[in-house]
Amino acid sequence: MSVVKESFGRTNDGQAVDAFIFENANGMKAKVINYGATIVSIETPDRAGQPADLVCGFDDMAGYQSEANPYFGACCGRYANRIAKGKFTLDGVEYSLAINNGPNGLHGGTVGFDKKVWDAAMVGDSVKMTLISPDGEEGYPGTLKVELTYSLNDEGELRLDYSATTDQKTILNLTNHSYFNLAGADSGSVHDQIICINADRYTEVDDDATPSGRLLPVAGTEMDLTSPTPIGQRIGEVQGRGYDHNYCLNKKAEGELSLAAVVTDPASGRAMECWTTEPGVQFYAANWVENVVGKGGAIYNIQESFCLEAQHYPDSPNHPDFPSTELAPGETYTQTTIYKFGVEG
Repeated sequence: MSVVKESFGRTNDGQAVDAFIFENANGMKAKVINYGATIVSIETPDRAGQPADLVCGFDDMAGYQSEANPYFGACCGRYANRIAKGKFTLDGVEYSLAINNGPNGLHGGTVGFDKKVWDAAMVGDSVKMTLISPDGEEGYPGTLKVELTYSLNDEGELRLDYSATTDQKTILNLTNHSYFNLAGADSGSVHDQIICINADRYTEVDDDATPSGRLLPVAGTEMDLTSPTPIGQRIGEVQGRGYDHNYCLNKKAEGELSLAAVVTDPASGRAMECWTTEPGVQFYAANWVENVVGKGGAIYNIQESFCLEAQHYPDSPNHPDFPSTELAPGETYTQTTIYKFGVEG
């Protein structure tokens, strides 16, 4: 294993941004930057040994700071996914957030964690990124300290270990928002790639993606991905433009690190597993990505990539029956998510 640090340019307000490049013994490379704690690239070989970059992104800081950026590769927070009407109540106090996705608050607000320059340091073969979010930022209570450590091993596992503490009771839901295409990020539709998600239920939402509070069974519906299914097989039957739903993962115990999803690409032979301690995974088929100019001039479009966003359920603060996203002083938030890459056949 090796990690190399290099410059990735500067933000519009002059802050230096660094890139960290991981490489393992089997030809896999990953690059992350400390702007948004973002995964910029993941290169892995196919069954013939030919490498390709599997994640959508940009060549430079101009792209990552542009309005065209749909959270490519970023850490989303303080609250990933949606909060209905941008409001929640904590210990009898109502808090108001930015409305930035239809009628809802999304991914932490106008300037969420994805738009912050994190402190970063190499620690052995890993990179630890740290962010302080002050009390009241984007409407959230409490000063929050977040750590996210990236590491890569020779088994093809890109591991994300999160932790956080607060000085005042708050809510927290973090995720990585990488857009994957196992044929290569610029390879077009992912409809023929095969997905299996270890979830018997999903979170019902209305047409504004606002959760109703009901967890519905997937069995017998277009939402059933419990057995290997081409992404495009029933996507036309799915609510809205296609898959953009939280799947409630089957867990033997709360906080268990378990297999959430497997995706394979029959053409290249590449396979990806998502493992997580989180209770849910948002499967999103890039339904709103249209004519985004990315790395090397590639044009990314609808359903030409997919996201597996390991996280808590959307709008959990407004649904007491959902797993809690509250964090109090003296407690430590932890999460581990692993994206594991290899080949089959």
